Amino acid sequence: MMLNIVKSIFGRSGQEEAQAAIAKGAFLVDVRTAGEFASGSVKGAVNIPLDQVERQLSRFKNKPAVVVFCRSGNRSGQAKRILEANGIHPVINGGTWQQVQRMVNS
Repeated sequence: MMLNIVKSIFGRSGQEEAQAAIAKGAFLVDVRTAGEFASGSVKGAVNIPLDQVERQLSRFKNKPAVVVFCRSGNRSGQAKRILEANGIHPVINGGTWQQVQRMVNS
């Protein structure tokens, strides 16, 4: 019930937005550390750790959409803010890598 109220106020949920972007070939970026990425991630995703996002902006340019994700959604939220502040749009915080993995596999 509460989720429906939130959706009616804010439009599509972030998850629905991420799902639609993934279906259209979004650039999937895991912003966890290289070690975390090596322990498992989303098929087709690239690893650009949060502390390298700003230095690697060129990798994000000219993408139809960018979906960032991490372990909890916190670092991906920070990455989203960095990218948007540097003119990269649209950027979607996909949340956890497991959530994005479910979206990719559905």
